[in-house]
Amino acid sequence: MNFPSTKPARRPSHRTDQRAIQILRENDWGGYTLPSKGLYPYQWNWDSMFVALGFSEFDLDRAWTEVESLFEGQWGNGMAAHIVFRRDMPGYFPGPRVWETTEKIPTSGLSQPPVAATVVRDLFEKDREFGWERLREIFSKLVKWHRWFHTMRVISGGTAIVVTHPWESGRDNSPDWDAALRLVDSEGIEPYTRCDLGHVDAAMRPTKEDYDRYMKLVEYGRSTGWDHTQITREGPFAVADPGITFILTRADRDLKYLAQVLGYRDSLYEIEGWLATSGQAADSLWSEELQAYVAYDLRHGCFAEGVSSVAFLSFYAGLSHPGRDRFLLRHLHRFLDAVQYGVPSFDPEHPFFESKRYWRGPTWAIINYLIARGLLDFGLREEADLLRHSTREMISKHGFYEYFDPLDGTGSGGKDFTWTAAIWLAWASPMVDGSKNHPPAFSGEPSQA
Repeated sequence: MNFPSTKPARRPSHRTDQRAIQILRENDWGGYTLPSKGLYPYQWNWDSMFVALGFSEFDLDRAWTEVESLFEGQWGNGMAAHIVFRRDMPGYFPGPRVWETTEKIPTSGLSQPPVAATVVRDLFEKDREFGWERLREIFSKLVKWHRWFHTMRVISGGTAIVVTHPWESGRDNSPDWDAALRLVDSEGIEPYTRCDLGHVDAAMRPTKEDYDRYMKLVEYGRSTGWDHTQITREGPFAVADPGITFILTRADRDLKYLAQVLGYRDSLYEIEGWLATSGQAADSLWSEELQAYVAYDLRHGCFAEGVSSVAFLSFYAGLSHPGRDRFLLRHLHRFLDAVQYGVPSFDPEHPFFESKRYWRGPTWAIINYLIARGLLDFGLREEADLLRHSTREMISKHGFYEYFDPLDGTGSGGKDFTWTAAIWLAWASPMVDGSKNHPPAFSGEPSQA
């Protein structure tokens, strides 16, 4: 359904703003947006939500449409898939014929970090009158997706959210998955040809060994008919992820707020039940050895070997623990002191750190934004401003790349990347009022982890 916009278009007076808007328009394929032409020729889940934030700065109607189009591919069980295949593009692997899902619109068989409810709240707050009916239409779909996470991606007796494939985390080749992934036997996988290396230097992408195991996990999911209960309980890969756990906690809080606005009592009670376990989930991810929130391999009972940038999303989740917060801020300052452009996606002092290889070290504008937003909620303005200015500088100097080398700021991965342009418009641009913060996910005092 199309709704006429009541908000005037933002007038960019900064040339980088103008280029960012141009990238969003160029990658708009009519109701949904590509992350990058060639490299990613479909609609990606959390990419689209960040894109909606960018569109909301100059076209609020188009921003809502981006959210709505993603949920056209929602599964009957509530899952919002990580890729929605609107057409078959032979130049992309693995495409719809590899996944063999059976929903009305072809999708992948996995999900991605659920930032949607938080973005929907942001869009609604920009113009409540304009967004009222659209919020009512999307709300139940958000609840179904959150319910899917809290039922289909939690191991019995646990509370942290589990990923059953590294792609589901959004941080495909993070060292967080190394130990668990090494134990996935990739023998006998079907022959395949990667297409990503035709667009990006192999030194910036996951290795062949990683990709073999990724495909083995896809083959396993397909063999179950994408039975997510079986995949989570019995599949070869199940790692509790601080990234998705904290992003979902924040999204639950924003969804609770929206339920209150709409007066939906039944949904409110259900969401409060999910939030009641958020502190326990955080506890299960705290490594006393590393003094940080760390991924935990449930199949083999061990923490990951280092600290990722998503450890700092506990602030974004609205979770506070005085003792732990002090250690997290020490890690954050250590990360930032070791690089020129933070936050690196993995500990820059760890032997697994690689400054240009995807999620093994590069800085991502979207993660900088989420971390800074959480820091600002807790009054940590100096650190939040540092991340914003650092992000602004690296984009201004090097362009709208997918991610950036934290040591020198040079761009890596896809060029003219949509979510980087979107984050520029919504947060990093000097035309954005940096003195204002989005509404915090919590009311009153932050929750105790």
